[in-house]
Amino acid sequence: MIEITLPDGAKMQFDSPVSGLQIAQKISDGLAKNSVAVRVNETLTDLTTPITQDATISLITTKNPESLAILRHTTAHVLAQAVKNLYPQALVTIGPAVENGFYYDFFGIILKEEDLPKIEAEMTKIIAADLPIVRSELPRAEAVKLFEGRGEKYKVELINDLPADVQTVSLYTQGDYVELCRGPHLPRTGMVGKAFKLTKVAAAYWRGDATKESLQRVYGTAFWSDKDMKAYFTLLEEAEKRDHRKLGREMDLFHFEEYAPGDVFWHPRGWTFFQTLIAYMRRRQQAEGYVEINTPQIMDKVLWETSGHWNWYRENMYTTTIEEKTFAIKPMNCPGGVLTFKQGITSYRDLPKRIAEFGRVHRYEASGALHGLLRVRAFTQDDAHIFCTPEQFKGECQRVVRFMLDIYKDFGLKDVAIKLSTRPKERIGTDEIWDMLEQGLADALTDMGYAYTINPGDGAFYGPKLDFKLKDAIGREWQLGTLQADLNLPERFDVTYIGEDGQKHRPIMLHRALFGSLERFSGVLIEHCAGAFPFWLAPVQVVVAPISSEQDDYVKEIAHKLFVAGIRVETDLRNEKISYKVREHSLKKVPIILVVGAKEKAEGTVTIRRLGNNSQETVKFDDALRQFKQDARFPSVEYDD
Repeated sequence: MIEITLPDGAKMQFDSPVSGLQIAQKISDGLAKNSVAVRVNETLTDLTTPITQDATISLITTKNPESLAILRHTTAHVLAQAVKNLYPQALVTIGPAVENGFYYDFFGIILKEEDLPKIEAEMTKIIAADLPIVRSELPRAEAVKLFEGRGEKYKVELINDLPADVQTVSLYTQGDYVELCRGPHLPRTGMVGKAFKLTKVAAAYWRGDATKESLQRVYGTAFWSDKDMKAYFTLLEEAEKRDHRKLGREMDLFHFEEYAPGDVFWHPRGWTFFQTLIAYMRRRQQAEGYVEINTPQIMDKVLWETSGHWNWYRENMYTTTIEEKTFAIKPMNCPGGVLTFKQGITSYRDLPKRIAEFGRVHRYEASGALHGLLRVRAFTQDDAHIFCTPEQFKGECQRVVRFMLDIYKDFGLKDVAIKLSTRPKERIGTDEIWDMLEQGLADALTDMGYAYTINPGDGAFYGPKLDFKLKDAIGREWQLGTLQADLNLPERFDVTYIGEDGQKHRPIMLHRALFGSLERFSGVLIEHCAGAFPFWLAPVQVVVAPISSEQDDYVKEIAHKLFVAGIRVETDLRNEKISYKVREHSLKKVPIILVVGAKEKAEGTVTIRRLGNNSQETVKFDDALRQFKQDARFPSVEYDD
């Protein structure tokens, strides 16, 4: 007798091994129709795999977010079968599901975008055939012989590279196509349906190694319904309009050069925007009790050996040799913050100490990974390091979380997901330290009433962390801020404070970045706002333009008053039609255009055109100035009126 426990606690009994599909059929035909896999004792399994002993199960249906990865992985197999049907000389390598879709890499063929419809048509035939997708297991040696017989050398290499203790491998067969795969997969090709599309072709390397064979990669995506797929491509179109690289050119904010790959050339407007972000954060941090420091860019290798970065992060560091000594450009600001804290004797009465630094760091990223402002090699972090007693640990964590979420609200980023990233396999420090820090972060969130998910093994090598992911205006998720707990760097640098008992004690060190990288945050914000920044953040807040040259003096007069009041203002005195000027500055996302003609000059007024608003209003300039001064204030900051 096999007892199956369902998610609601209900139990079902069977006389012999039973599959997830049979369980679903026993519950209802509708559930069976919409089920794609089953979780058996927390292990995701094929719907048709027999369950041979008592188990707790949950059925994965098309409404479950996990089902999309299974659909897309199966669609990748259908793609591979279609390519083999059309191009028998092609060798298959790997084809995983990835975020928002899937890909498959092939050797021995060169494809163009115009080949994709032909492959899609062949995939449609395979789907229409509704082929059973059958899982089987073979001894490792037999699997090697099978793929050698098919000429699939890449599958043979994958099997040979498995750990020595792996004696059997799993295969999936659909028609005459056999695939090496762990699964799980849909029960039949027909379940893939019609809502799939191949999106592009690209070059790749076998196992991502540029020294190995060049492969042909085919990307695609799949959904459970045409409606969902159309919504996805509509989102892509909107994302393309918001692409920060495109808007950066149109708004004259920044550019990149091959002379400095992965580093930004900020233009005057872009640099003003960047510095405004720093000024805002500096003001907010001062109100939160932070002090600001600045530490060297290049430091001796010995420092990085002490911190652990040399052993754990060496391949991502830039180094140089000076007077026969090795130095590294800092990839992180933490050691500099530690050395600054160590100066002098610190009492428990001095804690917590909140030390901030807008530190510029350099990290090597492969050229293929670089992506505008979102992935660079040189960037500025709004770093802070908080040194506190164990008794202050939870309170300081909660203070950072509240501060971080409040910061995001000022930018219209309110949909936040928090992940607790736990100890990685390769780490420093004892399990006791990791236990204490992980539990402390979890308790801080729980006591505040915030939900979180566990991201196992993704902590920093020196401590666990909280990652904050936010959705932008069109629903995309971005990783931004982090809060990391650390007792290891204080140990390695012998950092202490004098406790109430007069003895030395080890502080807990919190690493905290709210924007994360200012460059990355800038890119996210450009796309979130589609370049239309709020007035307080816009690099140019007001452009003043005359209808004719007879108003030039008046334009200069009011522009000067705006400048003195702290408004970022430009004038446009070109001999162009006012409609042309308005259109051009609107494309550059200037929030306010003041138009002045003979009447405005005579009456001391201005006509206000607001970005995104077809209407206009004429007001006294002094009234407009008062309003602009109010709108230019940083949000959530107290001002002494």
